[in-house]
Amino acid sequence: MNKVALITGGAKRIGAKIGEVLHHAGFNVIIHYAKSERLADELAGTLNAIRPNSARIIKADLNIVDDKLALERFKNTAIALFGRVDVLVHNASSFYPSDFHDDWQTLQQHWQDLFLTNAKAPLFLSHAFGGELANNHGAIISLLDIHARDKPFVGYPIYNMAKSAHLGLVQSLALELAPRIRVNGVSPGVNIFPDDDQNSALNSSTKDALTCSIPLGKIGTPQDIAQTVLFLINAPYITGQVIAVDGGRSLTLKGG
Repeated sequence: MNKVALITGGAKRIGAKIGEVLHHAGFNVIIHYAKSERLADELAGTLNAIRPNSARIIKADLNIVDDKLALERFKNTAIALFGRVDVLVHNASSFYPSDFHDDWQTLQQHWQDLFLTNAKAPLFLSHAFGGELANNHGAIISLLDIHARDKPFVGYPIYNMAKSAHLGLVQSLALELAPRIRVNGVSPGVNIFPDDDQNSALNSSTKDALTCSIPLGKIGTPQDIAQTVLFLINAPYITGQVIAVDGGRSLTLKGG
């Protein structure tokens, strides 16, 4: 029986590439999405054309973690798609700037959203699937950020805090869940830009400067991230580690 990987935010961008790479490696994949149903359907169709009945989709807003019954239904539905889950990939993430000087209500909204996707949901999803993963001697892989470890991204204080909390989760769960579940992380650098120029800190005027700051002299790709996820899934003696896949970019950052 093929092993099964559940990828949150798996319909597009880095999440979709992780699904493709794991599928190519022989995994059945569950593509989680919240809004991108068309993309999730298209990806599943492409993968199923390669290997029939090897990809399924599942819809849920990550705020299901605030509802015990809804979270339990999601877990049971996901496991029933292929009869098991061996790998949980925390990829879904909100990413946008926040201004410390914004009004109270705006800061609250940013806090709730950024911490939900980048810290709270990974914790409660890991908890929900913990028994299933333990039974299968499975793995949890988290997508983090090179700015989460002592080098905050200016203009993104709440996002930095949330990703730092997720880093702490990876390290903590590696101890809490050993030896039956391995927990590791992958920290992208400049591996993919936002879909448009609405993100003020990553608009087109800054892209050249970012590229020049990378020692390897080029932007990374989602494939680079996905291959590292696959490596960690298949590395039986690695847990609690975070691999930066950033072309050396983290070496150029000033400490926070």
